[in-house]
Amino acid sequence: MELKKLDQDFSVCKVKDYSLVDLGAEYCFIGKTDEEDSLVCATSDVPSNVVERDDGWKGFRIQGVLDFSLIGILTGIAEILAENGISIFAISTYNTDYVLMKKKSYQKALDILGRTGYEIVE
Repeated sequence: MELKKLDQDFSVCKVKDYSLVDLGAEYCFIGKTDEEDSLVCATSDVPSNVVERDDGWKGFRIQGVLDFSLIGILTGIAEILAENGISIFAISTYNTDYVLMKKKSYQKALDILGRTGYEIVE
């Protein structure tokens, strides 16, 4: 399975509202609940109406379109990283999954996944 490295630095944010979010940005993940308005985006795209933010995330995506009937793709990656003390922030889209981790753990995570059979692509 191929994992595509993402070049951007990411931020995980809570925003006042989505009025200043650049929905045309290359990466923009939003999540709205009864308790919060969340945003994950490139650090350079964090809007000024952010309420809380956590910077310093890097990530990769699972390449290709994952069929909804597939089981355990994200779990396999999460388990390998957890066994090595690396926590993740996972984001699922219609097509695939994105996995973020803190920058200090990023290269270690890629090295571990590469040794366990995942193909890391630029």
